[in-house]
Amino acid sequence: MHFSSLLAVAAATAPVAVYAKGQLGYALGSRLPDGSCKTQKDYEADLAVLKETATIVRTYANVDGGDSSGPLCYVPGALLPAAKAAGMKVILGIWADSDTAFDTDAAEFFKYASDYTSTIYAATVGSEALYRNQQDSSTGLTGDGLLNQISKFVTKVESAGLTGKFKIGTADSWNKYQDGTANPIVSSGKVDILLVNAFGYWQQQLISNATATYLDDLQQAFGKIQSEAGSTKSIELWNGETGWPTDGGTNYGAAIAGTDNAFTFFKDGVCAALDWNINVFYFEAFDEPWKPASTGADGQPGNENHWGAYNADRSPKFKDYSCSYSS
Repeated sequence: MHFSSLLAVAAATAPVAVYAKGQLGYALGSRLPDGSCKTQKDYEADLAVLKETATIVRTYANVDGGDSSGPLCYVPGALLPAAKAAGMKVILGIWADSDTAFDTDAAEFFKYASDYTSTIYAATVGSEALYRNQQDSSTGLTGDGLLNQISKFVTKVESAGLTGKFKIGTADSWNKYQDGTANPIVSSGKVDILLVNAFGYWQQQLISNATATYLDDLQQAFGKIQSEAGSTKSIELWNGETGWPTDGGTNYGAAIAGTDNAFTFFKDGVCAALDWNINVFYFEAFDEPWKPASTGADGQPGNENHWGAYNADRSPKFKDYSCSYSS
């Protein structure tokens, strides 16, 4: 479906965002600007900023290898106590592309899971594994392959006596749900949360059409999931990633990077989704200048150094982060 009109975003002056409907969260990296690993104190400083606008953060791996040239970052032991102290929830990612990565990440997860069941909202097994497999069959996972990893994780949760203590699911691109690639996972009965990533930017949209495209993509994915699951309530659906690169970022087709456009997308797209009771993870919390230059599957630059809602030093980029609507 296409959205011909969106709720108007009223000008807001309050620096603290209040979301009466959907929850706002942030994707949170594990490294400092120089590429070194964050400590508990670093996460405490991160969350002191983010809790002004968000209730939850998500990660991608429990043992983060970065670009393979830096140190391994062990995430749960540093992040979970910081999140608990801040009163925030965490969705921890389990990297699942290989059995080695899965076993390593799962082992790190279970070192801390029992002590932080009140802080861990969910565990997501795999991050865009289906999408990467579509782009290159030597990477990522097929639908059946990802289901196998999720099933192994569910068994580990049962063995640890943690069944029902947190939700279990995965995160992937909207089109891998919409085209049925994720159907084995959706219909398996193994998941009770799914994160759907959607970006007007990666659809090469002008900022004027980015919100409509973003919301349309989400609705297509949500509708397919609910149809396949046979219920609108059995699986909790979140927008797992959305965002827009700020000044210093790279353009992608008609999508032009820049802080003004990122702010427009936040106020129009993110706020509209929240108002419609969709939980949203903004990608990402802070700039990550340590990330190496990268190229997308189509050969265009796809750098992720300047996607933060905040600068690398945690200072704000946007003039306000609130969402308010005229009645």
